[in-house]
Amino acid sequence: MHFRNMQQATPLRVALMTAVFGLCSAPALAGDASGGLQEDRVARVESGLSTPVVIRGAGGGKMDLRERMAFHKVPAVSIALIENGRVEWARAYGMVSADGEPPRPATVDTLFQAASVSKPVSALGAMQLVQQGTLALDAPANGHLNAWKIPDNAFTRATPPTLRMLLNHSAGTTVHGYFGYPQGTALPSLLQVLDGAPPADSDPVRVDVQPGTLWRYSGGGFSVVQLMVTEATGQSFGQYMQRSVLGPLGMTHSTFDVDLSPRQRALAATGFSAEGTPVAGGWRRYPESAAAGLWTTPTDLAQVVLEVQRAADGAAGKVLTHASAQQMLTRGLGEYGLGLYVEDLGGRTSFAHSGGTNGFRAQIYGYTHSGQGVAILTNSDNGAALISEILASISAEYDRTWC
Repeated sequence: MHFRNMQQATPLRVALMTAVFGLCSAPALAGDASGGLQEDRVARVESGLSTPVVIRGAGGGKMDLRERMAFHKVPAVSIALIENGRVEWARAYGMVSADGEPPRPATVDTLFQAASVSKPVSALGAMQLVQQGTLALDAPANGHLNAWKIPDNAFTRATPPTLRMLLNHSAGTTVHGYFGYPQGTALPSLLQVLDGAPPADSDPVRVDVQPGTLWRYSGGGFSVVQLMVTEATGQSFGQYMQRSVLGPLGMTHSTFDVDLSPRQRALAATGFSAEGTPVAGGWRRYPESAAAGLWTTPTDLAQVVLEVQRAADGAAGKVLTHASAQQMLTRGLGEYGLGLYVEDLGGRTSFAHSGGTNGFRAQIYGYTHSGQGVAILTNSDNGAALISEILASISAEYDRTWC
């Protein structure tokens, strides 16, 4: 199923990821994550790609990562694997520059656009304000808005949208996703984005169904959250997220800034189309920061997975309380909690999000109670297919110790 800009995981995709990415929760054997044994496991992941449907015990059909990158026309991929509640290994493959540019191999410090994986990170920032009593999950959202308010109509009068609904995609808001803005073009303000006013290239964010009655993915709803956060804190969204989420989690390479610094630009991957053509200017810019604006690395994104795991399991989180993690991992409408797709697996819970902007595809996946997870970033519109094959390889390698 294709969505505009592929900025989210579909419910079907989440179910598929649950099927392929390890279903057992026993801890790894002592010494499995050190020295040569770890390198052996990485090598088997690199040579064990397969289609997402894996039959346990069946041999054959394995494919090499670099060959599959070439097949899918994905110039670069970066992976961070979480095992036993820590990043066990991180690797980067391929090139992040276009023909005619100085060759730049991918490294674990290469920055990729996280696309809609921005949403769970943004949700952490909103939940911290809820913890502080600055925002309320279940109060009318318009009570937290000043410069712009969700336009009133019969739907909102019957049921006012709330922050919980916005984070769950059940507030009835429009605008599925965003297209981004080419380098050198005018950027709209957040208020112009919300009203669909020039130079914004998206429709206005409005409520056109009764809030709380329908799950419908809405990047526009997260733009409302972005305004709530900026008005509540008196900071830009990027400043608030840096001080309250990225910094505390040690996400030292990540930023929500729309325009990258010279140092960040030197680390940023060029995005590529499905045909292998580089995105003009290297990438598009997304002032819709909460919905799609994060630049990051897999190792940094793994810190988000680990934070949710720690807080959900009752340990002291750096950003989230246990209660907030439980709220995020409790399904509302759809297969979605607050900022995350959620699956109850009995003894534990899986949580995930994928995303895509022009030239980039991303995925995070994690489990509570087992300390397992993964973050994968690519610089191609074809990245989702490669990510599926990588997840199948990770499952085939690691379910022996996870069972």
